[in-house]
Amino acid sequence: MILAVDTSLGTAVALIDPDGALRAETGTADALGHAEVIGDLLRSALEQAGEGAIAHVVTGMGPGPFTGLRIGIAAARAFALGRGIPVIPVPSHLAAALTVGDYEAPFAIVTDARRREMAVTVFDGIDDDGIPRVAAETVLVPAAEVESHLDGIRRVDVARLSAADLGRVGARALASGRVLADEEPLYLRQPDAAAPVAPKRVGS
Repeated sequence: MILAVDTSLGTAVALIDPDGALRAETGTADALGHAEVIGDLLRSALEQAGEGAIAHVVTGMGPGPFTGLRIGIAAARAFALGRGIPVIPVPSHLAAALTVGDYEAPFAIVTDARRREMAVTVFDGIDDDGIPRVAAETVLVPAAEVESHLDGIRRVDVARLSAADLGRVGARALASGRVLADEEPLYLRQPDAAAPVAPKRVGS
């Protein structure tokens, strides 16, 4: 089985078979409280899935807020480390793009990045490996300017991502020997917290 975890929007957990068949899926749309629910969601998904060895963990790499992404990625990596299995990083927007259905023309996956900004990724179909093909990398766009930024490209707004679809993208990447993302999450903006600055020394 493949375990998939994504916390780029809400918190989503799923288990699928290598062929993409769903074994279990659970989650919450709440964009906050990832740390409070991730453990219970993992436990629930594992109980629903029943018997079977987990061979890989797929983790959503964003775009998403700093804290939310970090919690999901840390949980996925900790689970994989405990089982001694590989982690497959996947850009989260690929999960939403997988289920759009109409790939005849370019389309954009749009998610709320907060602060009146949207995260936008443009796709232009599905490649030979069954993976959504990125035409323009993810960028932050002011919410009021998304339409002008897309200039006629079909907009698909997504409020909740499916961990099962994320897992399916990861399974296809694994089968084709491809790496879809590196180890660094796609934050798009720096975290609000700043490292403390040493106090100025007061001379005598």
